Amino acid sequence: MTRIRRGYIARRRRTKIRLFASSFRGAHSRLTRTITQQKIKALVSAHRDRGRQKRNFRRLWITRINAGIRERGIYYSYSRLIHDLYKRQLLLNRKILAQIAISNRNCLYMISNEIIK
Repeated sequence: MTRIRRGYIARRRRTKIRLFASSFRGAHSRLTRTITQQKIKALVSAHRDRGRQKRNFRRLWITRINAGIRERGIYYSYSRLIHDLYKRQLLLNRKILAQIAISNRNCLYMISNEIIK
């Protein structure tokens, strides 16, 4: 029997994995087994950190809103502002409120004054 030449499909698969790991350092971009392990690890980290990033941004927005509100008065806080927003049925999300708190403090004060009344 003649020898069967194999490897086209396997080589194509390995090349695809190597392209994914081309920016990794050392053996993580050269050895096939290590590349596969690092690819799995990278994808797991990416999946986990997408959720973590959402949490971190929400925390940042809340901190910015709270800092902007507390400058106005000691007796008013972030939680009371959000509660009053919901009571008034004003649909401003935390991202927009944080941008307003940074760029235009007077606008944030006007919003909070309208809510308090």
